[in-house]
Amino acid sequence: QVQLVESGGGLVQPGGSLRLSCAASGSIFRIYAMGWYRQAPGKQRELVATITNAGSTTYGDSVKGRFTISGDNAKNTVYLQMNSLKPEDTAVYYCNVHVPLGDYWGQGTQVTVSS
Repeated sequence: QVQLVESGGGLVQPGGSLRLSCAASGSIFRIYAMGWYRQAPGKQRELVATITNAGSTTYGDSVKGRFTISGDNAKNTVYLQMNSLKPEDTAVYYCNVHVPLGDYWGQGTQVTVSS
């Protein structure tokens, strides 16, 4: 089993910033990639950003240029720096890890962008 612990969500005004963190632990032999997805009410879960163990990154179109994903392989941790936040970024953000055993998900952390 793999456990993911997320932190850093909250309420922020439009134009503000937040930083999410996700730490993986448990039966981790190798991490192929970690990433963030989000789901807003009434919408499907969508890709925010992913990073491979080699440092290759992928971003969803709606966050390119505003969000930055980074990772610390030694700590099995991934970070998501979110800048210039917009009300449409409001969602539950889920951490994902891809390991030899399969994909695992965190419990989610709420991000609300509102004045």
